[in-house]
Amino acid sequence: MLSVEAEGLDVAAVLAHYEAHGFARLGRVLDDAGVEALRERADDLMLGRVVYPGMFFQPDATTGRYEDAPLGLGWQGPSLEYRKLEKLEKDPRFLAWLENPLFERIARARIPGDIVLYRAILFHKGPAGGSNLPFHQDGGKLWGLTREPDLQIWTALDDAPEGGGCLEVIPGSHRAGLVTALGGVIPPDRVTEADAEAHVVPLPVRAGEALLVHNHVWHRSGRGRPGQRRRAFSACFMSADTTCVRKKKAPRVFPPVFRHPVRGG
Repeated sequence: MLSVEAEGLDVAAVLAHYEAHGFARLGRVLDDAGVEALRERADDLMLGRVVYPGMFFQPDATTGRYEDAPLGLGWQGPSLEYRKLEKLEKDPRFLAWLENPLFERIARARIPGDIVLYRAILFHKGPAGGSNLPFHQDGGKLWGLTREPDLQIWTALDDAPEGGGCLEVIPGSHRAGLVTALGGVIPPDRVTEADAEAHVVPLPVRAGEALLVHNHVWHRSGRGRPGQRRRAFSACFMSADTTCVRKKKAPRVFPPVFRHPVRGG
């Protein structure tokens, strides 16, 4: 599914930008056939035409407010208004994309040893516009890990224009680490204190383009444009040495994605 443009990508330059700014553009790396295949499968899953036991579904808020998105409901029947679908590594199409050779090159350049998947997730803003997502960081105690992952690769399956659901970041904000030990949504007073609105950079993309997003960079997205869906697939990679420390439920086991070959004698 890799596009022709992906073959000549200068990974070193991309990663240098990523290290400095907390994000980087990969350009158009998913070809037209891949875009259509993943769009189709995303809708298959939301509409119940393809089912995998154990997948996670979160319905979207009907108000357009992130704070109103219901928690813990799971699958609520066929709908194109789900906000999140998780555990997409269960699906062969999404698994093939997240394991592509370009993503492997990038992950191996950042992560030593064997590499596992923290999550493979679809973020969706439906035909009604979906909901906003405030500034947040992907880590902290909410994630329940022994070490903080720092590599997410976000692929647009639909156009995400400025003012229409694109990611927005505060460049360089990852360098200060987590704002709170808990992680997640950044408290409004800290957003005001940082004068975030004066530093925000929108990252509009076309379908098939991908972005690297550091877990600690401040990022958000607004609502989509009514009648125009915004599907995006994100995979978070981390070292296989990372373990889950949650205690309320059984610790998570993370699926391996890129293993170093065993050298023979």
